[in-house]
Amino acid sequence: MMDIMVRHPERLTVGVLALQGAFREHKQLVERIGAKVVEVRLPKDLSGIDGLILPGGESTTIGKLMVEWKLLEPIRALGLEGLPLWGTCAGSILLAKRITERGREMDQDRLGLLDITAVRNAFGRQRESFEADLAIKGLETPFHSIFIRAPLMDDTDSTEVLSEVDGKAVFLRQGKILASSFHPELGDDDRIHRAFLGLMEQG
Repeated sequence: MMDIMVRHPERLTVGVLALQGAFREHKQLVERIGAKVVEVRLPKDLSGIDGLILPGGESTTIGKLMVEWKLLEPIRALGLEGLPLWGTCAGSILLAKRITERGREMDQDRLGLLDITAVRNAFGRQRESFEADLAIKGLETPFHSIFIRAPLMDDTDSTEVLSEVDGKAVFLRQGKILASSFHPELGDDDRIHRAFLGLMEQG
């Protein structure tokens, strides 16, 4: 999948959920590639976008704000209709059908579009944050990745796993949905953003 690259970024409009978390960093990278960015805070902001990025942050807080601002159901509907979505860290948790932490099922607001279990804080808390050079399917060279209170993804049989850490999925694809445990927006390497725009470009 990751060999998909955008040809005409200037024709694309990317929505970035801008309720909390690292949305500005995503916006800056997408604009650098040449696409238009819309900061999504209200349902009306979803009109006309070609894809949506769900950033890292606090997944419980973002989920509650999505409900408060009446975004949860419209985004879920767009995802079911085939709008490309990409969740990073907390965003990947919000995409999952099931969420656990320390073996306990978590009852929190979510989109529930990815048939996986997201395991919150799987690598530990803030002090266990780390960086790694990941081998990612389709990329010729490793991708330097930043993990901050990162989840991992379990029960991934219905998805295409694109990268792992210690045998655990940290980047995957299901149809037009991407989910990454790490933060590609915190580095200068824009290859995954370009690949997501390429996925959007396919329609």
